[in-house]
Amino acid sequence: MSDERRRYATASDDELLRWSGDGDRHAFDLIVARHGAYALRTAIRFTGHAETAEDLVQDAFVRAWTHVRHFDGARAQFTTWLYRVIVNLSIDLRRRRRMDPLPDDFDMIDDSPAADSQLAARQERRALVEALRALPVRQRAAMSLVYDEGLSGAEAARRLGLSAKAVERLLARGRALLRTRLAPCGTADGNVLNKG
Repeated sequence: MSDERRRYATASDDELLRWSGDGDRHAFDLIVARHGAYALRTAIRFTGHAETAEDLVQDAFVRAWTHVRHFDGARAQFTTWLYRVIVNLSIDLRRRRRMDPLPDDFDMIDDSPAADSQLAARQERRALVEALRALPVRQRAAMSLVYDEGLSGAEAARRLGLSAKAVERLLARGRALLRTRLAPCGTADGNVLNKG
């Protein structure tokens, strides 16, 4: 029994997935434990709702469990595969129903003393969040990987199953759409809009 525990504790994702494909539930539970936080963080970026993201992640792991026998570790990392499942489920979810808007008090509290600067900052942040949520899912996915996860364009391309040029185009179109949507508000987030 101790050899079995050591084997699980030191197993790679590929080994755990292979064992999961043979019906080993404990191996898949370890995969969920290793990658659950990443999956939830990713899903929240796409949905903007914690509860919806939790449901989506549960669906993603159910789908992963169901199809784990077909996973080929030589073609992609598990996180790449899982990311694609989450993106596809997000697209399906958006098609099925319109998301409820984020609550007005979603923004983090600003400790600055001036009320008018707090109000302006909240309005700018709300405009940016709304503009990001309005982007097509693939553009939002590319921006999330590059700007939120800190991946290079080539790494983001691998995760999305696209060429590096395609990711560059998605990023350029996403930044252009954000500039267009935020220009009437006088909002421009330098970290997102002025890169690239």
